[in-house]
Amino acid sequence: MVLELTLEDKLYRTRFESDPDHSHIEVDDEVCRLCETRICLSICPAKVYTPNPNDESLIAVSHENCLECGTCRIACPNEGITWRFPDGAMGVKYRFG
Repeated sequence: MVLELTLEDKLYRTRFESDPDHSHIEVDDEVCRLCETRICLSICPAKVYTPNPNDESLIAVSHENCLECGTCRIACPNEGITWRFPDGAMGVKYRFG
């Protein structure tokens, strides 16, 4: 029997301590407007980046879902994403399972 988990199931098994007032991810809107590839929408395993519902040329960031892999800052060809580890004891706490 193969157990297939959805992304939501996998994220549920990771404990986060998010800081809603201080995102550890910043997106440069001007750089994003000019980006043709928008690789951040598909490269992030936690789907942190989505098209902004109010302006499709911008990116919405759900930093509270970040798995802290850093893939986004490496993959962005225009260096439009500033990523740093969350402050203090914030971020991913442990993985279960």
